[in-house]
Parts: sequence; C-alpha cells; structure tokens
Amino acid sequence: MRMKLNKSGQLLAVSAASLLVAGLLTACGATNTVDYVYVTSSLAAGTNNYGQVDVFEINMRSGFMRQIPASPFPSQGRNPVAAVASTDSQNLYVINKDDNSIVQFVIGIDGKLYPQDTVNTPGIFPTAMAITSSNLFVLDTYQPLNSCSTTSPCSGSIAVYPVSGPPAAGSTTVDGTLGAPLVNGNLNYWPLALAGSSDIIQPTGIAVLPSGSNLYVSAYDTTANAGYVFGFSVASTGALTPLNGGVPLPAGIQPSAITSDPTGSYVYVADSSAGKVLGYAVNSGTLTPLTSGEGGGNTFQAGTQPSAILADPSGHYLYVTNLLDATVTAYSINAGALTQIGTYATGQQPVALGIDPALHTYLYTVNFLGSSVSDFQMDPTSGTLINSQDSPYRANALPTAAAAIPHGVPPVT
Repeated sequence: MRMKLNKSGQLLAVSAASLLVAGLLTACGATNTVDYVYVTSSLAAGTNNYGQVDVFEINMRSGFMRQIPASPFPSQGRNPVAAVASTDSQNLYVINKDDNSIVQFVIGIDGKLYPQDTVNTPGIFPTAMAITSSNLFVLDTYQPLNSCSTTSPCSGSIAVYPVSGPPAAGSTTVDGTLGAPLVNGNLNYWPLALAGSSDIIQPTGIAVLPSGSNLYVSAYDTTANAGYVFGFSVASTGALTPLNGGVPLPAGIQPSAITSDPTGSYVYVADSSAGKVLGYAVNSGTLTPLTSGEGGGNTFQAGTQPSAILADPSGHYLYVTNLLDATVTAYSINAGALTQIGTYATGQQPVALGIDPALHTYLYTVNFLGSSVSDFQMDPTSGTLINSQDSPYRANALPTAAAAIPHGVPPVT
C-alpha cells in the first residue's frame, strides 16, 4: 500500500483527503456523544431469563440515542434487574436476580463492557443497589435463611460491599473490585424487620445521600399493607447503624422507589398503591414528614402506580414514572414542596429513569413492556420535557434498569 501511494501523487492526495474526512468524522462523533447509557434487559420467553445489557450513546445536540456497534453484551446471568455505575465511571455493576449475583464490568473508553468479577449476595434475590466511592449497598429480597424462598418468604436485608480504589503501581488488582460483604455482628448483612413482629418486610428501593452519611430503604409490610422507610447512618467503613432505634418511618401503603435531592436535604418516596409521592426533610439523618403537601401533609399526587423516582442534579425538579399510565410526571421543588409541571407520554410500563450525567440535559425512561427507551430534553428553566429525536428507541426484550456515564472518561489500562 505504501509503495502504491508513493508512485501516485493523485492516490496520495485522495488518501490524505479520505484520512482527513475520517478524522473529522471521528472527532465529530467523539464530540457529539455526550453519554453512554447501559440498559439491562431480560430476554423473551424460552431463554431461561439470561439477560443482556444494551449500550446506547446519546447525541449531545439532538438527544438521539443509538446502540454502539458491539451492543448488546451478555449480563452474565439470569434476570438482570438493576445497574449502577461507579462514581469514577470506570465500572458498571449489574444485579442478576435469579442467580443472586452482582457482576462487575470494566467500562472501556468506547463504552464497551468487559466482565471482570462476579460475587454472590448473602441473601436471596437481590433487587436494588446504591453506591458511593467506597461502598456498594445491595438490597436482597429475602435474608439468607435456608427456609426462605418464594413459597416460604421472609423479610429482606442489606449487604455492604467495599469497593476497591485505584491499584498500587505494579498491582494486578482491578479498580472497582468488590470485597467480601461487611460483617454485622455475626451476620454479613443487616436485617429489615419490625421489632416484635413476624410480618414479612419486602424491600423495594435504596438511596444513599450524596454525602454518603445516611442510607434509606423503602419497604412494605406484606401482612399489614403498610409502607415504611428504614434509615441508617453510614460509618467511614460502610457499616450501618439503624436510625431511630431501628424503628422505621411510616411511608404510605406500598412504596416502590426512593431518592434524595442532590443537596441531601430531602428524601422522596413513590407510593405505588396510593399513586402518591411522599416527601421528607432530612434532619441530622432523621426524616421528618413535610407539611407542604395535600391537606398539610407530606403527600403529592402522582399517576397510576408510580414506579421510579429521581431528582435532577440542579435540585429544582423531580421526575416520577407512572407504570400503568405509561407517563412520566415532572415536578418543581421549592423548599421540599412539589408542584406538578406536566405529564409526558413514555413507552409502555416505564420502570426506571435516569438523567444524562454529562450535561444534565436529557432524561430517559426504561419501558418494560414497550421494550424501549424514551428520551426527553429537559428545559433547565421550567423543567418541562420535549421528546428527543425519534424517541422511543428499541431495546432488547423487557428492559428493567439503566445506568449512565459521561463520555470521554479516561480509559482503563
């Protein structure tokens, strides 16, 4: 090839022009891609629920989402239900519920996933995660008791995994590897239970304050049809201490999801059964119900069966997906109080949502029965949503969760 180019000035000119165009296209693509979004999907019937992870790139100008050429990637297990990215954007963690496992993927500079390690949770059927720079918190549907199963259920629990930091020079350790779960007395988990009661507590969501100082779990009593928020303080080691003497705070009927605002001043819970959002002020870790909601209480109207909830990074807006309405509702936040801005159509049965971590401009929902991802552009001054180009976008069958990283993070070496 080099000899032919040297013999022909014309060929040399054409090749140089082609390389220039290719370089411009590459640069353009790198500039236009603002985020990588990872969407877990359970495959269709007949595949034993072995899952996949779709990798989308978001165009910074239009919001258009397209899968990268190598997508999808195997989730390395059955029925993936949750995903979270490390705070340094170098790793993705995926829960495979039916295998009781957490899989660590290293994220390449091009957004590709490389499976690195798999650990088993101490309990049964992990369902949700929250992460800080040093710890991964995992909710298990049932505690690790031999008698617990879907036919003989028990209450849920929390496991805490230390996350390794950057390896020392010359080490073969990979940044982000999960250590053994922390020990709580003679247990390697923290039970979720009501004192003096044998009622089964079903955990549904987990949120850690931005400071990492406190952790909250939404759950409901399957016997008494009552919802709760369990609060914990988080030590520097990641160890948990129950707040309020381990007595949970009442939280509606059947909470389905929980989040905090970016300042850590407020916590919000979606109540699936009541179609409400519940708001709480954070006072030294303890939650106090707001009094600015309906009838002077802490409830705010949502749609039918709210399923996921998230505050935007500015702290000005809150978004809630409504499962049966196939919508997302936007709220403004003022001193914790919520005011509805509008409701917007999504794909069928939205179960998760996220906001792009680079520009905080695009909001996306994961639509379970629609097997799609809806994408919206957020107005920074009003919180309203506008459909992005060609939204919704096809995903693999029955998507369940999503996580995202900004484009252009340093590659893993």
